Amino acid sequence: MKLAVVGGGSTYTPELIDGFARLRDTLPITELVLVDPAAERLELVGGLARRIFAKQDHAGRIVTTTDLDAGVEGADAVLLQLRVGGQAARQQDETWPLECGCVGQETTGAGGLAKALRTVPVVLDIAERVRRANPDAWIIDFTNPVGIVTRALLQAGHKAVGLCNVAIGFQRKFAKLLGVAPSEIHLDHVGLNHLTWETAVRIGGPEGENALPRLLAEHGDAVADDLRLPRPVLDRLGVVPSYYLRYFYAHDEVVRELGTKPSRAAEVAAMEKELLDMYGDPALDEKPALLGKRGGAFYSEAAVDLAASLLGGGGSPYQVVNTYNNGTLPFLPDDAVIETQAAVGAQGASPLPVAPVDPLYAGLIANVTAYEDLALEAALRGGRDRVFKALLAHPLVGQYAYADGLTDRLIAHNREHLAWA
Repeated sequence: MKLAVVGGGSTYTPELIDGFARLRDTLPITELVLVDPAAERLELVGGLARRIFAKQDHAGRIVTTTDLDAGVEGADAVLLQLRVGGQAARQQDETWPLECGCVGQETTGAGGLAKALRTVPVVLDIAERVRRANPDAWIIDFTNPVGIVTRALLQAGHKAVGLCNVAIGFQRKFAKLLGVAPSEIHLDHVGLNHLTWETAVRIGGPEGENALPRLLAEHGDAVADDLRLPRPVLDRLGVVPSYYLRYFYAHDEVVRELGTKPSRAAEVAAMEKELLDMYGDPALDEKPALLGKRGGAFYSEAAVDLAASLLGGGGSPYQVVNTYNNGTLPFLPDDAVIETQAAVGAQGASPLPVAPVDPLYAGLIANVTAYEDLALEAALRGGRDRVFKALLAHPLVGQYAYADGLTDRLIAHNREHLAWA
């Protein structure tokens, strides 16, 4: 089995490698290709990757290359984890929206739109080259904004599934709090990428006991602290929102906070420099503890599980993924991409039935889906008016004066990545 990782020079990659090594019985890789245009980073990451495989007695071969076409040739699955513009672009995404009094964040709001505009054309080009090299290859997208990118891939006819680590992170945390194995936790996870709610926490499978009321009653303070939301908010909602919902539920508070401290991008850039220095140490043969602070926790387990199921192996029968709605949420178009529990196998992902969604959540899901429609249109066709409309539709913007100012800033900061600008 051959897998390729596009963006293989990322500092995330050793997390992925560690998962591939530990879970080799689930996903028996014979060749793993790390593809990245940044040759120097790729050499450092690739060296550590080989040492991790060797330490854990994995017989698979690890290849590094800057040649995308050569790297994906013959691959059974291709994982996308790229960042167009690097941390410098992320730094901009997290700062210029604050000038207009809006949240600066790399995956939602104005910053998220900027990332989508930079990313969608690049991902579609990669996917087309993958299709030419191997039409049967699956594309697993971890590149943010996952929902918009996955929709672009599916609309272009690619065999693609989107993946995020939010659900598996909740699964692990809830299992620990409830004193059960993670495999026993099944989440009723509903919404869009980075806009989701856990409406039930079931023990034993889709029909199992709902332990969410007990979780909130006994561990509500710990859950609220982790989300940085007041405990009474969770008690009133009776569900667990993704931590990204704090940008919506406490927008002004978050904007004030962001204006008083260094950006997350600045923190990550410093962390990445330190990690790359570590990766260059020939004695290092495991992922360093610092990587846990980089983000992407449990990404490797989720990626292995998904790839194994898509490739006919031993992955879990139900997984939280990003895929077409196809009637699952009746208030959305069939071709909207939702993030939900799905049955996953060699034919792809089929969402499980979802209980009727409370209007409190359905309204916001529908609003952000409309924004994503407009965002994808702007990413595919360009133009200032399309950018403005997408921003005006986003609930974190929503005022024409803000949308106008943000449009000008977005274009000014991203001209080198926008062919139409």
